[in-house]
This record gives sequence, structure tokens and C-alpha cells, in this order.
Amino acid sequence: MGRMADLSVEEGAVLVRLARQSIMDAYERKDTPLPKDLPKLMEKRGVFVTLNTWPSEELRGCIGFVRPDRPLNEAVAEAARFAAFSDGRFAPVEKSEMGSIVIEVSVLSVPKPISAEDMAGRLKAVHIGTDGLILQYGRASGLLLPQVAIEWNFTPQTFLEAICEKAGMPKDMWKSPSAKLWTFGAEIYAEKKPAGASARRPLIR
Repeated sequence: MGRMADLSVEEGAVLVRLARQSIMDAYERKDTPLPKDLPKLMEKRGVFVTLNTWPSEELRGCIGFVRPDRPLNEAVAEAARFAAFSDGRFAPVEKSEMGSIVIEVSVLSVPKPISAEDMAGRLKAVHIGTDGLILQYGRASGLLLPQVAIEWNFTPQTFLEAICEKAGMPKDMWKSPSAKLWTFGAEIYAEKKPAGASARRPLIR
């Protein structure tokens, strides 16, 4: 995996608050001021913002950017609005829902390609509890965050099958040498309750 973002707990908390503020400002059609006093939040990073219902913990939206092509603070503010209003799997989040939604920010490491082309090598390259997966096959692609494998109790094989299904392909397509795979890590910061304090979320199960 690539180098982790190496944020402090407070920097992670700033990102979570920024994500919520960006969504709330969108209801008022306002721009959200970006924090510029923390240098690490100005670095270019990949990031995903996830919205879950509370306390039922059901997915309500999740969108982000894999490539580290924009400052982290800007990426979080933008991804938060996309997750709330532009995730095609869900209706846009109503303002009244925000009191029962918790926000999670996943700061990604640089994806690392899986070079193995055989089944055994690919299975060995996937580490449950630390790795997320990206798959590309032709024009089809999919991404699953590291926490998904833990939440669904995946093995390396079922994780690889799940990323194929996420990309809209047969679940055994990961076995094809033409399927390109990457792993990546993530630092995850999440609210404990809606608009409440946040903490870093451990991954190892």
C-alpha cells in the first residue's frame, strides 16, 4: 500500500466537521469556508465520504475521489455534497434527515497495483482489515473501502468476488489476467452520533 495520510485525531475530526458543514451549507446554497491553518489538510489526497443512518447504521450515501488530484479539505467538502445529493443509489438527503445521519471520512493511501496474474497470488495480495480494492476491466470499474470487508466478514476471495459484482461483472472475473486490481489503505474518522464528537475508526478485526 502507499503511504498513509498520517493525520492526527484532531485533523480527522476537522474533516468530519467540514463534511457535515458542507452538506448543511448546501441547503442554504452557501459556500463552505475551507480550513487552511492545518498543512496536512492542504495536501492532495484521495478521500471518500460515507453517510450512514443512525442508530441503524444503514448506508445512505457514499462518494469520493480515488486520485489525489485536489487538496484534502476541498475534496472532503465536495465529496460530502456528492454523497448527500448525487449518489444515484439513493434519493437526495433531506435536511430533516441530517439529525439521524452519522458521517464517516476515509482518507485513502495511494493505490498499489496487484502484479500477480494467477489466482493464488491475487488472493495472497489481499489483506482483510487493512486493504480496500479497486478493479478495472475494460470500461467497467468498481471500488470497495477497507471497512466493507470487515462489515461483511469477507475473506480475500469473497472480497474479490464482491468487487467484481460492484463493477457489474460476474463474480469470478477477478481471476482473469485482463482484470486490473489495486489495493489501498484508509484512515477512517467517524461521528459517534449525529453532529457529535468523532474518533478514528480501527480497521483490524
